[in-house]
Amino acid sequence: MPNLFPITDFADPALDVYARLTENQLVNREDLSQGLFIAESPKVIERALNAGCVPVSFLMEPRHVETQARNILARCGEVPVYTAPLDVLKQLTGFPLTRGMLCAMRRRPLPAIGTVCAGAKRVAVLEDVMNPTNVGAIFRSAAALGIDAVLLTQACSDPLYRRAIRVSMGTVFQVPWTYLPEIWPQTLRALGFTTAAMALCDASLPIYAPQLKRADRLAVVLGTEGDGLAESTIAACDCTVRIPMTHGVDSLNVAAASAVAFYQLALLAGLSEMED
Repeated sequence: MPNLFPITDFADPALDVYARLTENQLVNREDLSQGLFIAESPKVIERALNAGCVPVSFLMEPRHVETQARNILARCGEVPVYTAPLDVLKQLTGFPLTRGMLCAMRRRPLPAIGTVCAGAKRVAVLEDVMNPTNVGAIFRSAAALGIDAVLLTQACSDPLYRRAIRVSMGTVFQVPWTYLPEIWPQTLRALGFTTAAMALCDASLPIYAPQLKRADRLAVVLGTEGDGLAESTIAACDCTVRIPMTHGVDSLNVAAASAVAFYQLALLAGLSEMED
């Protein structure tokens, strides 16, 4: 039986983790071992559980306990399940997007770069991508289009922010990821990766260039919204790559560009390798 705790008042302290703690408070940088994140919707929660994430509590409407949440709760033992009527839950920002179910989960220690990249042929590098919607969308494209891992600079938005998780549809729990050290091009080169910066330069290769397809291990490097990659990053990479475009358009939103790049440089490259 689920361990149920009915709530009738939005001010109940049990709702703090869902309603009043900021993303930075959830991370708990003073004690990362106690850091939390919030997963929203049954599909996302299931993907998090499948990845080994540990639930701390649930919040949902009472009617979901024996319907869409039943199988999930059966996996989670005596974890507290807070239930509240819809008029209380509607006071939660964005509640209609959660499909009626939230779960507070424990953050796990991030793996080392060598662990994340072990066996990886195609990885994505995100430099200072600060919009959580874009981070989530990039993870969803990475999962769908053959990227083996995502590596982020320290200034990137946290992939476990609620909006990033939601937009990714939980694929942040399926694609291995971690943060990079400050001087990362050398780290990737030491791991055998060719680094390809997505940038508009005179010497940029078209995304279909055969040498990119032939690269044994390729890191696709994407920059922040608006400004793109830092000049120092472009200079440190092995090559620059562009997406040919029409109608005088010279760039795409970073999430859209990532989908095009991953399809060409990861998915198609992988399919061609299997055919060979």
